[in-house]
Order: sequence, then structure tokens, then C-alpha cells
Amino acid sequence: MLPGKPINSVSTAVQQSLQHISPGTLCKSMATWGLILFLLYTVLFNPPYCSQSMNRIALFKLKWPPSPDNATSSANVTTAPTSISHIVFGVVSSVNTWERRRSYVESWWRPNVTRGYIFLDREPSQRFHPWPSSSPPFRVNAPIRSRRNSRYVSQIRIVRTIMETFMQGDKDVRWYVMSDDDTILFVDNLVEVLAKYNHTEYFYIGMNSECVGSNVNFAFEMAFGGAGYALSYPLAEALSTKLNGCIQRYPNVYSSDFILQTCLADFGVALTHHRGFHQIDLHGDISGLLSAHPQSPVLSLHHIDFVDPIFPSMNRSASVNHLMEAAKVDHSRLLEQTICYQRKSNWSFSTSWGYSTHMYENIHPRSFLQRPIETFKPWLGIFKPPFYMFNTRSLTNDPCEAPREFFLESVEKIRGNQVVTTYIRKSPRNLPPCSSSGNHSANHISKIQVFSSATALKKAGQIECCDVEETANMNITHIKLRACMKDEIIA
Repeated sequence: MLPGKPINSVSTAVQQSLQHISPGTLCKSMATWGLILFLLYTVLFNPPYCSQSMNRIALFKLKWPPSPDNATSSANVTTAPTSISHIVFGVVSSVNTWERRRSYVESWWRPNVTRGYIFLDREPSQRFHPWPSSSPPFRVNAPIRSRRNSRYVSQIRIVRTIMETFMQGDKDVRWYVMSDDDTILFVDNLVEVLAKYNHTEYFYIGMNSECVGSNVNFAFEMAFGGAGYALSYPLAEALSTKLNGCIQRYPNVYSSDFILQTCLADFGVALTHHRGFHQIDLHGDISGLLSAHPQSPVLSLHHIDFVDPIFPSMNRSASVNHLMEAAKVDHSRLLEQTICYQRKSNWSFSTSWGYSTHMYENIHPRSFLQRPIETFKPWLGIFKPPFYMFNTRSLTNDPCEAPREFFLESVEKIRGNQVVTTYIRKSPRNLPPCSSSGNHSANHISKIQVFSSATALKKAGQIECCDVEETANMNITHIKLRACMKDEIIA
């Protein structure tokens, strides 16, 4: 407001001034002011160090930060990769079984690295104390008050271990992995597999049984708990508040694993099958299965007490520790089968890294060698064939089809960033040479050495190739693992 003049006088003066401005002059003035404002915008919002391609939306975002709600939400979503510290293990055991199975758990447990608990059915007696630091800390399951018979009560205890593991209140957990005390876990492979899944969503990851009969008895869509299974944090959290109600809702459902699968079905959560969890519902010698492991990371082996020691001339505990020595050097290749040929002698080689090598005096296609040799028997013998969830080969005395078996002797890193695994012959085959191979007998081969990279871990699901090389020592064969060439045919 101008001093000394009333408002009406100012208004009249402005109107008179505007009457003398022509439309052309007014347009010119507006254009001039528009140009001035544009230049000011350019200088203020596009300094020299800013990219000229920055659009107006980006500038708006820079000037106006996200709302507090959005900022909080973004901060809660972590992009850090899943590591061993994000997993809590819950192992079901009992006072009666722990003493003889402790070595299995300690073979994979890493004090001050892995997190988790052994759950016992009752307080351990004084002879178990002091509790060793090489074992997971123990917890005693809460008492079960149920009208079920004692057999059902033990199954409820097992399934409730999920809830009790969650109630320990560990921080920064993404996954809960549950297993039994006669299960060996391959922790590094578990970490890499679980890192591929979204831990903020509901996930129930595991595998069914190797035996058709076991799956028929329970469910093909059920994770067998001995093999182990993984629950994402939000699913374990939801289950911890609903599990007791679910147990009451299905009083006639037997087996802890079947109870869990039934409860999760009510959440709308189906099993995510992942090869590598092994229930081992088998009896006897499982070397035929382990020598033809598929191209997927081995995650677990269950029922160690119910099968023969996996290495000849060793007891069960020594066998497990021997396999774990290979896992410590290269977990990514452990047990995975690689096939190659020596055409000069008509020999085929099938290597289960860190475990065994089979040598054949004939050229066999990969599709044949990938079938496990049926050295084992099904868990339940009351069913008719088919017994297994996979194809097998029968044991045979045909010298062209029966392999010479070599088992892991040692694993070591050598110069040149290489790992060498050495396999020695189990025993004489006591068969004549394969006549169709031109009588190229392999009787003189007593040792096979497999060379692989110490720095390049094998990618999950990736198939490797190999070459058989001549050696100065006629009793030793060298196999070198390598990446397959583009469109390479292995036949």
C-alpha cells in the first residue's frame, strides 16, 4: 500500500494505467517476464554439475524427500545377502539318543558361528555335564499335556520344537532349519540355497522321501523332517501362534511332519521341493545312491544310524567326519557327479566329488551312468515295485557293466590353485575284462586322482566336464575337471 493515499485512489490509478497499454505491448511484457522466469529456473535448478538429462520428476524427488512412512519402510528392507548368521537350527534329540549321535551333529556344528539348539525330551543327567562347547546349547521341551497316547505325544513334542525354537527370541533371523540328531547338514550349501529365496515371504522348503511307500503313507507334498526343512521367519512367526490350535484341530493326524504339513496347508502354504535334502529312507549300503548324486548341492543326509557306514573300513562317525573333510575344502562340488571317457581304452568314469569314482571297462551313455546302482534296499519292504522315486540300475556281474569302485582317501590343496582328491580301489572286482572293450583291462589301476579349481566354486546346477589324462605311473589315472565348452556333447 502506498503511504498517504486511500485504497480507492490506488485502484483508480492502476485501472487508468492499464487502459493506456495496448494488447500487443501486454503480450510482449508477458513474454519477457516468462523468459526471465525460465532463465531463473534453469540457473537455480540445473547447476553445471548436474546432468542435462535429469528430468523434472527426478528433480522433484531430490527436492522433496519421501514421507516418513516410506522412509521407515525402505529402511526395514535389507539388501545384505543371506549368511550363516541369518539361520537358526533346531535339532530334535532325546536323552537316550544324544550320546551316540552327538558326533553327527558336531560334524557340522561350528561353535561361535552357527546358531541353534538341541532340544531334549527331559533334563540331562549329571553325566552329560559339563555340556561341551562343541555341541549346540541344549533346551528341554516344554511338557505336553494331551489326551493322546504316548506315541502321539512324542510326535507333538517334535513338531512343537519349531515353536519353541522360535520362542528363543534370536535376533536378525531369516530362516529356521529343523532336523534330527541323526542328520548331517551341509551348512555352506544351505546358506547358498536359502539365499535364493525371499525370506520375507512364507516359505516351507524341503523334500519328500526317496521311497514311494513312505510318501504314500504320509504325503508326497510333505517335507520329511529327518532330511531337514527350512521355514522363513514370517512363516515360523505365524506358526508359533497357531500351532497349538492346529494340533487340537487335527487330533488324529499322526507324525510330526504330517502335522506340520497339515497346519501349513491351512495357511495356504505348499511345500517348495528342493533336491538335496535326503531323508535316506533306505537300508544297507547307500554308496550306489551317493555315487550318482544329481547336479544340485547336497544339503543333508539322514538316517546315518540305519545304513552301513558310507566309507568302507570306517565306522559311522569316522565316515561322516571323512566326508566333512572334503566339504571343508569345497562344499560346492561335494557328491556331485561328473562323467567323462577315455576313448583309447574304451573306459567310462563317473566321479562323485569328495566321495567315490566308478570306472567302467566300456563306454556307457550318461543317461545310464546317472542311474544309481541299487546297492540299497527300501525302507519298507511291504510294498510292491516301484520302490523308489528315481530310476535305478541292478547289481550285476557283467564285467562290461559292473564298475570298479574307488573311495576317497584324501583331499588337499596343491600349488597352482588346485584341489586334488585321491580315490583308492575298494577291493578287487574278481571279474574278467569286458570283452566288448577289446580286453582293455583296468586291473592295474589302483588309484584315481581328480583335479579341480581351488578358487572357482561350482555354481549350483551347473554341469562340469572332465578329461582323462595319461600319467607316467601306469597304476594311477588323472581326471581334470573343467568347464564344459559351448554345446559340448558328453557321449
